[in-house]
Amino acid sequence: MPDAEKLASQLTAWRRDFHRHAETAWQEFRTAAVIASELSRLGFSLKLGRQVIKDADRMGVPAQDSLEAAYKRALQQGAPLPFLESFRGGYTGVVGELDTGQPGHTIGVRMDIDANDLTESLSPSHRPARQGFASMNPGATHACGHDGHAAIGLGLATLISQHREQLRGTIRLIFQPAEEGTRGAKSMTTAGVVEGVDFFLAGHIGFGITSNGEIACGTCGFLATTKADVYFSGVSAHAGASPESGRNALMAAANTVLALHAIPRHSAGASRINVGVLHAGEGRNVIPPTAHLMFETRGATSDIDAYMMNEARRIIEGQAQAYGVNAKVVLMGGALGAESDLALAHRLLPVVREIRGVREVREMAYLGGSEDVSFMMDRVREQGGLSTYLMFGTKIDAPHHNCGFDFDESVLPIATQALFCSIRELCR
Repeated sequence: MPDAEKLASQLTAWRRDFHRHAETAWQEFRTAAVIASELSRLGFSLKLGRQVIKDADRMGVPAQDSLEAAYKRALQQGAPLPFLESFRGGYTGVVGELDTGQPGHTIGVRMDIDANDLTESLSPSHRPARQGFASMNPGATHACGHDGHAAIGLGLATLISQHREQLRGTIRLIFQPAEEGTRGAKSMTTAGVVEGVDFFLAGHIGFGITSNGEIACGTCGFLATTKADVYFSGVSAHAGASPESGRNALMAAANTVLALHAIPRHSAGASRINVGVLHAGEGRNVIPPTAHLMFETRGATSDIDAYMMNEARRIIEGQAQAYGVNAKVVLMGGALGAESDLALAHRLLPVVREIRGVREVREMAYLGGSEDVSFMMDRVREQGGLSTYLMFGTKIDAPHHNCGFDFDESVLPIATQALFCSIRELCR
């Protein structure tokens, strides 16, 4: 049996390299170029950049000057030149495919590769800082384990390349940008990256399962979500001499915040709303002409999330009209509701139990959050295929999305082995 433990040092090296060069959504230039270089070396055929991302469906894309600055930084930090140009403009998706030469199913595996908009802790108690692989890029930190996911994907590619004679059909590895904020998967799905896929696998390390050696073969509880920004535009005026000539964008935004949180919750399942950011105004004695509000809705199903979002739009429009200002809603991200296919999760149970280092296996884990891989899972299901989202247990040092996040790297070979053995099972 192929043994991913032999790759442990390489997996750790990849993970720490990605961690040190953390890149946020749509700016994963160096990360994507390194991945493309390794996949090419291993004999995978490649589709890159605009080939695997539909521009019209990208959400939450940074400004062009930010993208260009990140591109130049990646160049300075040693991104492999033959591939880097393919990603210019923020089209940082990579798909590697290997045809085994034997008839069989098409199996897709997705890994997310982006970091969080966060500055990493440099405390001596934080292992990446202490051992010298903390992020060197301000405002970008791998605080959700996607550096590990990218490394696992390369480890999986290595095992597939080395042991292709044990496999049948076609293996397609999808490295997705911009999962944080649920911004990237829809554009890759509509670009066709899961077309023709019979079995689809994805997963996460340390989320909900924080015991080393524990694996869940499926996940339920994906919340559908919509992320949006609202821009209120009014009219500035002297707050003392002529307040009546102004149109107060801050008041419209502030009352919108209160009204959004008062939306009645849905009786059919979990529903959420949160306003995370509100910026407004220009000066103490100026009627505020602008306001910027950032919010999200969530629902146990896509229908419930749509209800929350429709109510939010109604409130935004009403408050804008009440205060005589304009309001523009810009979608910044989204994900569907999803569930793993129980039949596929059940099929993988005996396979995963046999992996060295695995102590406990369960059929299902609960996510309770949102993941835009749901677009890919949904499309595979529409074509008659099966999808599952695995959870790989690992001890973590701080919560996900925390500046002190780190994980036990012993999970890397275990997850790599689990995915390879799952693919081999599905080739039968």
